[in-house]
Amino acid sequence: MGTLRDPFHFLAFGFGAGLAPKAPGTFGSAVGLVAAWWLLELPLVWRVAVVAAVIGLGIWICGESARRLGRHDDQRIVLDEIAGILLTSLAVVEKSVFAFALVFVFFRFFDILKPWPIRDVDHSLKGGFGIMLDDLIAALYAAVCVATIRVVLATI
Repeated sequence: MGTLRDPFHFLAFGFGAGLAPKAPGTFGSAVGLVAAWWLLELPLVWRVAVVAAVIGLGIWICGESARRLGRHDDQRIVLDEIAGILLTSLAVVEKSVFAFALVFVFFRFFDILKPWPIRDVDHSLKGGFGIMLDDLIAALYAAVCVATIRVVLATI
């Protein structure tokens, strides 16, 4: 718990979600989902700006947290999952439990499965950029799935 006194770890660990004894990435994703739910009230341009800021700051914060821990992409670092969920949620246009369930399920699916090129990125890039990028690619895959389902269900 002492690590949460360090502001880099506090943020990188998703306000403590990353300290969950099992599945810290899932708990971090849940934190991101709550934030995405609240952010849906904002116009899209502001949501994009917030997501861009979280990604930009997240690269720095995750990198510094990993450096201080002496370990690349420590499982307690979940700010990358938070950023991934926020990015995926940009595919949502209306506040519904179904849409946000899709965001969560598809993001976790791609983040855990790590299809090409996610696994390659995860293993080859270091630092904050490497920590974040694999989750951002997973988020893009998930966003495409969410948007596709949204379009198909709207036209049926």
